[in-house]
Amino acid sequence: VQLQASGGGLVQAGGSLRLSCAASGSIFTINDMGWYRQAPGKQRDLVAFITTGGSTKYADSVKGRFTVSRDNGKNTVHLQMNSLKPEDTAVYFCYQDIVVAGGGYEMRYWGKGTLVTVSS
Repeated sequence: VQLQASGGGLVQAGGSLRLSCAASGSIFTINDMGWYRQAPGKQRDLVAFITTGGSTKYADSVKGRFTVSRDNGKNTVHLQMNSLKPEDTAVYFCYQDIVVAGGGYEMRYWGKGTLVTVSS
């Protein structure tokens, strides 16, 4: 199983970006999907996640600005980021909690980080 993230880049404060993360491989089912971020010199923090049933949870710092969604048919999780601030600058990492075909148990898979830079 591999996760491929896309959509990072450079944007001015107040702008928007949409991140996507698609899983591929021998997948039986996918449970939670979500995003973490890590700013320079800081720990990796949870940004948002979405459950199989569509319930979502957000870090307080992004509530009302970011929206996490999923496309189960495409094994993809998205992060729509609006009203971006310089403090949102970080490397964003996606994850998906996947049960592989024939595996029988869930494992967390991570995508390679994608850099988001917000200029003031």
